[in-house]
Amino acid sequence: MCGIVGAVGSRNITPILVEGLKRLEYRGYDSCGVAVLRQGQVLRARSTSRVAELQTQVANDGLESPLGIAHTRWATHGAPAVHNAHPHFSHGPGADAANTRPGRVALVHNGIIENYEALRAELQAKGYEFHSQTDTEVIAHLVEHLYDGDLFAAVKAATLRLTGAYAIAVFCADEPQRVVGARQGSPLVLGVGGADQTERFLASDAMALAGVTDQIVYLEEGDVIDLQPGRHWIEHRAPGSQEHQRVLDAERPVRTVTAHSGAVELGPYRHYMQKEIFEQPRAIADTLEGVQGITPDLFGDKAASVFGQIDRVLILACGTSYYSGSAARYWLESIAGIPTTVEIASEYRYRDSVPVPSTLVVTISQSGETADTLAALKHARSLGMEHTLTICNVATSAMVRECKLAYVTRAGVEIGVASTKAFTTQLAGLFLLTLTLAKVKGRLNEAQEAAHLKAMRHLPAALQSVLALEPQVMAWAEAFARKDNALFLGRGLHYPIALEGALKLKEISYIHAEAYPAGELKHGPLALVTSEMPVVVVAPHDTLLEKLKSNMQEVRARGGELYVCADADTHIQAEPGIHVIRLPEHYGALSPILHVVPLQLLAYHTACARGTDVDKPRNLAKSVTVE
Repeated sequence: MCGIVGAVGSRNITPILVEGLKRLEYRGYDSCGVAVLRQGQVLRARSTSRVAELQTQVANDGLESPLGIAHTRWATHGAPAVHNAHPHFSHGPGADAANTRPGRVALVHNGIIENYEALRAELQAKGYEFHSQTDTEVIAHLVEHLYDGDLFAAVKAATLRLTGAYAIAVFCADEPQRVVGARQGSPLVLGVGGADQTERFLASDAMALAGVTDQIVYLEEGDVIDLQPGRHWIEHRAPGSQEHQRVLDAERPVRTVTAHSGAVELGPYRHYMQKEIFEQPRAIADTLEGVQGITPDLFGDKAASVFGQIDRVLILACGTSYYSGSAARYWLESIAGIPTTVEIASEYRYRDSVPVPSTLVVTISQSGETADTLAALKHARSLGMEHTLTICNVATSAMVRECKLAYVTRAGVEIGVASTKAFTTQLAGLFLLTLTLAKVKGRLNEAQEAAHLKAMRHLPAALQSVLALEPQVMAWAEAFARKDNALFLGRGLHYPIALEGALKLKEISYIHAEAYPAGELKHGPLALVTSEMPVVVVAPHDTLLEKLKSNMQEVRARGGELYVCADADTHIQAEPGIHVIRLPEHYGALSPILHVVPLQLLAYHTACARGTDVDKPRNLAKSVTVE
């Protein structure tokens, strides 16, 4: 992984390839590359720097062509290095230790090939030389080995040998007007464009094609697609089948998709993460726009029927989305009275669980393409749990297409790798789900519904008040920037918020941070507390406040330095060793949406003080499309 762009047309498409990579930069990457076919020769430029440096290489080398592929890579197999960067070439068997022979096949790939070692050994025995540590180079050599004058046939045959996840784009020097793509487990879309609609594009995300075309075809699992100027066709292989069948155009319709470019203006902000933190009032307002009352129809036409049949909830998610699901569990059980389990998606499918058909399976994903979550969803369905719903920020994503029901948040494009506004809008969507299920189960009367809706409509204004605390958080960040470790504490509904705060700090500042339920301090974590270990406490004015204050005293008694995010009426006073930021008001059940914002700002300003790459933290990618 991480980003693919490909094109075939009648004009020079190299600028389109490079611009497409720029639009995908927000996903995170550690190398990038472009390959084109010029006068019958396969040429490429690769870099471990940014796409802007690659663009300079492309211009200097004169890589102009009506056909090409491009890639941004997030390393899985092999270190971030030029020889591991995509595109990969295959020139056929034969020794070439310096890798100087021109390639015949050029290929880019997202995903992970699980049987690449066996394929590599087989191809080496046939005389193929490998010049990288990647699993991707195996596919390039395999396609070249199977090539017999028809690239489409060679790719179809190659996919029958692959185990794992892939989205690929490939071309061959022998067919100068043809690009072939295939997908299984990783997203891939087709774009139709050009003044005369003769240009064809491939991309891992429709955003890569923003400004080039809005005519998009979403490819399905098992599709192989042939692109030539003015035409394309798709063949599909069903799971377990060895045969590909031609797909009718009606089965993969062209859709008009408005994809906003990631290259938006920063305005007065230093980084996209800061901009996105401050966009949260608008993102929440947009996510709740049109919600006049609590009805199942908010989640789809079939929601009333589905909600009437379920008696429990299973939430599947990863990372930040897992923490939003963990907070929602408290809501679903206390407000809706529905037993709820929250599972880390990457673990769920690999353990023996007890399926209950009357379960509502809820997936949460910012991109809607998270490989672990999609795999967990399919596993749940294979166990007979067919009632599925997703909370997702991308209406055209695989997650939305795979689930019966959906609530699409409207956070807008999130460019910073560390999620902020996607998280708070997920919480808003999950709270609406809670209220809807509570109403269906007869646990929400009219007065309660009105009160909750009033509170939700006030969220944007409440968030603005919290954002005004940024200068106070910046003062904390100066102290945190000199530390190597931090501890986050919360209780009840706010324990997942402590987890999210710790994740944000470690993601972008590279400070080791852990989060615990405050009551667990004395069961081990207290051993870590010294004057060099800052302890962040999420302290709303709720029923657990007095117990939380006792936990804070445990920290102070060991010389720990406390940083407390408190509500205005908690009566926690600042004193030596206790630093307090007061949120303007207590917000009841919706308090987590407010309390997470100071933690986002703390992570952001600490990272700035340490000089890290805030929007593109090391080793991380925005959209995790591999398991």
